[in-house]
Amino acid sequence: MTSPIAGLEARFALTKTIAAEAGRLAHDYFLQRETLVIETKADAHDVVSIADRNVETLIRDRISASFPDDGVLGEEHGLVSGTSGFTWVIDPIDGTTPFVNGMPNWCISIAVLYADKPVIGVIQSPCHDELYAAAAGLGATLNGRTLRLDATRTIRDAVTGLGANNHVTPAEVAGIVERLLAAGGNFMRNGSGALMIAYVAAGRLVGYYEPYMHAWDCLAGYCLVNEAGGWSLPFPTQGEALTRGSAVLVAAPGAIDDLLKVAQLERKAA
Repeated sequence: MTSPIAGLEARFALTKTIAAEAGRLAHDYFLQRETLVIETKADAHDVVSIADRNVETLIRDRISASFPDDGVLGEEHGLVSGTSGFTWVIDPIDGTTPFVNGMPNWCISIAVLYADKPVIGVIQSPCHDELYAAAAGLGATLNGRTLRLDATRTIRDAVTGLGANNHVTPAEVAGIVERLLAAGGNFMRNGSGALMIAYVAAGRLVGYYEPYMHAWDCLAGYCLVNEAGGWSLPFPTQGEALTRGSAVLVAAPGAIDDLLKVAQLERKAA
């Protein structure tokens, strides 16, 4: 298969190479995490370290060396606009709290947008030695193995991922959990929304819902889920909306309607 988007395949190949390199650097920091200086952001659970910043710098340097006209949005260093029509959206370490506490549930997430849609999604999970990769029209893979979702699985015979943060009230989280359990579902949370969305693409979870996420946390996963045959709630990517948060919902085909009810959302076309 070849992509009708000029320049997509070269960027896809570079994304996978960058993700692997960034994963090695992040894993080196992970093994030395006791020496890292940890800072907090909006609340005590929203943390950042020099590892996040240096991994993002590495990714940005690799992008600018090969595609200097592309835009880049990163969690740690913000948005630099481009002129090529492509914008990279990166989270150098999604799941920093698990990372600094010695748990393996963290990843590097890199998406590329074209015409305001995620056309490349690569997620590297260094502790699990797993590379999730997808590009528009080219399918999704995990370590080279094609991913295709089972349309028969539902929230009642599989597990749903849930996420929350300081933008979501405790009462709202409780309502989500109550509705999911009442519908016969079960849930998990591992501390990395990007990784849990990748798990949906891999069929490990039947869906993932978080009432508020940023673009860098979800857009790589959106491409993965879409290319694996799943569905994603449209995420605002035009103009300044790209730098703001929004609700995120991805699902395998058999779980879409139930999870929309759990999230109290209406289905919208992508």
